[in-house]
Amino acid sequence: MEENKEYKSGFVTIIGRPNVGKSTLMNYLIGQKIAITSNKPQTTRNRIQTVLTTPEGQIVFLDTPGIHKAKNRLGDYMVNIAESTLRDVDVVMWLVEPTTFIGAGERHIIEQLLKVRVPVILVINKIDTVGPEELIKAINAYKDEYDFSDIVPVCARDGKNTDELLKVIVNHLPYGPMFYDEDTITDQPMRQIVAEIIREKALHSLNEEIPHGIAVAIDRMEKKGKVYHIEGTIICERDSHKGIIIGKGGSMLKKIGSTARYELEQMLECQVNLKLFVKVKKDWRDSDFLIKNFGYRKED
Repeated sequence: MEENKEYKSGFVTIIGRPNVGKSTLMNYLIGQKIAITSNKPQTTRNRIQTVLTTPEGQIVFLDTPGIHKAKNRLGDYMVNIAESTLRDVDVVMWLVEPTTFIGAGERHIIEQLLKVRVPVILVINKIDTVGPEELIKAINAYKDEYDFSDIVPVCARDGKNTDELLKVIVNHLPYGPMFYDEDTITDQPMRQIVAEIIREKALHSLNEEIPHGIAVAIDRMEKKGKVYHIEGTIICERDSHKGIIIGKGGSMLKKIGSTARYELEQMLECQVNLKLFVKVKKDWRDSDFLIKNFGYRKED
């Protein structure tokens, strides 16, 4: 078709170490919250696909788990998802912080990028935390390590310079038709998004060691009249964790439930009746069966 000579479309993966702001950036670029965010590692566990359609092109973003040293089966799964995505895309965006320190984690990512045959854009995030001189030093440090197609500094939190980033991405995409309808925003099923929002609120509320070991399963989700009835189970690995998640007199579970319900009502645009339960599944992160059961599928 004639119009395809003008229109661009393609797949863009966002990679990086845990906690550099990949999900925050993707949510900002598409203008809607799809991926959950927190300041704790391993927040993103699945590959999340979102779609941004503009007059110039359609960008399908793949937000991947942070690339890190795996400590269990779930960790292996997350790293495999992130690294295998590099083979299936048109552009790679590597998100880093504005520092000159290039450690073992960054060097591992550089090793993966050396196998890549598509444009790699270095995106330096959190530029609001440094001055211009430190930013230039960070750019030069990374330039010495890899031949990037482009380097774009941004602030994912407030969207600074993200317009420029989108122009750079579209510039590197191949010409071709849309992959999805204009109104498509994500490939994530609604149940998965609901489960992830509940997990995000638990991540925000709980202390450091517990969040790694929780998953959320949605047992029931149905709309009756103007009310969504949702029942979910927070799965943890230890009996002691279960007590902490429930809290004194159920206070922690109530806090998680009320903050999740507020966000779900904004997203679903109706009243939500949310009931949460807590179950212990010992060492579920090392069980292939339970990892799949909680929605983390290798074939995704």
